[in-house]
Amino acid sequence: MSVTGRMTCVILSVVELAGCAVGTAIDDVTFDEITTDASVPSVVDTDSKQTPAPLTAADAAQTGLDFASIARGEDSSFARGATAQGDAGVSAAHDAANTNVTSVTSSTSPSTSTALGATQGASASIDAGVAASPTKAISETSSTAQVTATSAPAATCAVPSDAAPADVSKPTTVVGTGTAASCTSSAFVAAVEKGGIITFDCGSAPTTITLDRTARVFNDKAQRVVIDGGNKVTLSGGGKVRILYQNTCDQNLVWTTEHCDNQEFPQLTVQNLTFENGNAKGSSEGGGAIYASGGRVKVINSRFYGNVCDDTGPNIGGGALRILQQYNGLPAYVVGSTFGGDQARGNVCSNGGAVSALGVSLEVVNSALSYNRAIGRGASPAASGTPGGGSGGALFANGNNISLALCGTRIDHNDANEGGGALFFVSNDRSGSVTIDRSTLELNKSGKFENFPGMFVQAKQDPTQLSSTVK
Repeated sequence: MSVTGRMTCVILSVVELAGCAVGTAIDDVTFDEITTDASVPSVVDTDSKQTPAPLTAADAAQTGLDFASIARGEDSSFARGATAQGDAGVSAAHDAANTNVTSVTSSTSPSTSTALGATQGASASIDAGVAASPTKAISETSSTAQVTATSAPAATCAVPSDAAPADVSKPTTVVGTGTAASCTSSAFVAAVEKGGIITFDCGSAPTTITLDRTARVFNDKAQRVVIDGGNKVTLSGGGKVRILYQNTCDQNLVWTTEHCDNQEFPQLTVQNLTFENGNAKGSSEGGGAIYASGGRVKVINSRFYGNVCDDTGPNIGGGALRILQQYNGLPAYVVGSTFGGDQARGNVCSNGGAVSALGVSLEVVNSALSYNRAIGRGASPAASGTPGGGSGGALFANGNNISLALCGTRIDHNDANEGGGALFFVSNDRSGSVTIDRSTLELNKSGKFENFPGMFVQAKQDPTQLSSTVK
């Protein structure tokens, strides 16, 4: 079976399913059925059925997902249209009967894995057992106590040199003068606008800085912007504002090249920080904590709790982090970081509850993503009578020649109202790839469609699984 859709790109945007370049038109794009590639190194759990039983309304009630019927299993034929623009992605334009194995544990030697990266695992601070709404604002002091993470990384992988922490021994700006009271929203916003290396001196105790406005990176101030919280600083949006914004194509932040969609600088690194209660609702963009478009972005040893963006919409994603337009197609890195951790701290958005990457390759190393939710309804394009969205409970990635690489990472207890409870990945031209290395993906709920356990993947071939558990 195949589904054919007609679509056209709009300038300075990307059509999710066509994967067009700016200003290009593509017609008659065909999406074929996904078939099992025997060359992929994986081992089927012989105790599991090849096709999972359809989810029931009772299942939905237990997960808190808002849907009345499930289209998963041999009898389903979930096939919505295959065009969309922005952060939306394909709506599973194929029969759900092609669902693959329900449990996979790879036995390939770790020595054959791709070298992805190298720090210690996520040193997140997460309180266990909190039973509260994921969208409820988190206490300003809740994330400052260092405790044990509920979802520790699955393994420790080597970190590529390009993703190593930045040297902050010679800061450009130090926010604060030794007391918590001196670490103000205005001081932090001014430091980010200036650019360069930013550190904090807020006293010996953990400190939360609640922002009254979004900190913005100006494109003409510094080639590199590094923000290091020393594992003692929490940046909070107070449930009202996005925390950090970078966009090389935003004229208000100064255009510095004639090709803002592919320029090397500024490069943004955030490390040893906690981001909580960021709110990008109403922006129609996503990125509740961080929106980063252009240049390069790295997230290292950081934590994201209770960040949100719009609840619905086919073109919106990234409750915590949204990434676009990385220079020369180089990957964005997430290393040693935690997104969510329990029901009170999960990140929530229409698509990509934790992270949305549009037209961007993404490497996630030694990290943990749990209890994040994609709560949109209707997939993309939005089904008749629905607002759209709902794919990629933890991760959403879409574009042409892109890749998603997970190493030493745990993804669990994430939910998607539509497809891909753990992750949703669509390579529109079928040149992209997904690699899952020494990682664990389990207990993720796909509301209506998936073609691998907890995942919807449309790529050159099935995900490559190396010494990993996916079930």
